[in-house]
Amino acid sequence: MTTVSAQSKLDVRVPVEGGIELGAWLFLPDGDGLHPAITMAHGFAGTKEHGVERFAHAFAAAGFVVLLHDHRNFGTSGGDVRGDIDPWRQIADWRRAISYLETRPEVDPTRIGLWGTSYAGGHALVLGATDRRLRCVVAQAPTISGYEQGLRRVSPDATPALEHAFNEDERAQLRGEVPRRQAVVSGDPSVPAAYRSQEAIDFYLQPIPEGLWNNEVSLRSTRAARMYEPGAWVSRVSPTPLLMVVANNDKLTVADLALSAYERALEPKRLALIPGGHFDPYLDQFPLAEAAATGWFREHLLNPGHEPRAIPPSAISPNRNRS
Repeated sequence: MTTVSAQSKLDVRVPVEGGIELGAWLFLPDGDGLHPAITMAHGFAGTKEHGVERFAHAFAAAGFVVLLHDHRNFGTSGGDVRGDIDPWRQIADWRRAISYLETRPEVDPTRIGLWGTSYAGGHALVLGATDRRLRCVVAQAPTISGYEQGLRRVSPDATPALEHAFNEDERAQLRGEVPRRQAVVSGDPSVPAAYRSQEAIDFYLQPIPEGLWNNEVSLRSTRAARMYEPGAWVSRVSPTPLLMVVANNDKLTVADLALSAYERALEPKRLALIPGGHFDPYLDQFPLAEAAATGWFREHLLNPGHEPRAIPPSAISPNRNRS
């Protein structure tokens, strides 16, 4: 159960490379003094209005400063190629968001954690492995392997046409044309789209304020996603504590890939296995996903004297500390 406290929500801007600013919400808990902080972002083509603000409110109610930003080219963030997704650019921008949090007068810069979901759950693994400013990491329903996910979601018969579209897009950009587009979600098989499941359609097309999101991304975003392998970093997150929240029927980022990645992760780690599919942590299973994450942040950020440490093999239980 989250301890409820008063909180405020501010619109802030985070400067990143290229003269771009990320649009973000800063949630401030009640109380004076320095607070531990959590940096958050959404997954593939999502904005902060797509179901993650509930998590931010819950974390702030538990006493954390929370920074929730939109990736460049999405939502209230800047960017000239709207809907264009480069995972490595997003990771570099997220580092700058961490630096921004360090400068806030409300934040204890030695106690910052990170929460990422779906595509950004993969970013959480990369950042956890490569940015030791982070005291702990939560990766919810994370992307593990763009290659393996692609094998599950695109039939072998359809792959040649997809590769042809990628190549034609690349040739068109050489001629000076703008990157070609596709829908984020569509149930019409004649419309090129990143996702076709009804659960994805319902999630992405949920009502959000006008003008913040369009149902399209660049085609090259899908090529980049199929090349992205954040699971390669999972064993390097240690000794930073890692919580993975996995939906047991996730067919989008694929539950078995996440569970295999969890087994490759080193201690300290914990697995929260919850019922449902990819989008259930935002919806029906939100209480379980939120409680697991809040508990992890409390455990690793509220004690200012705590340092990440490896757990001796003799202390690891046979079920690998699953919760």
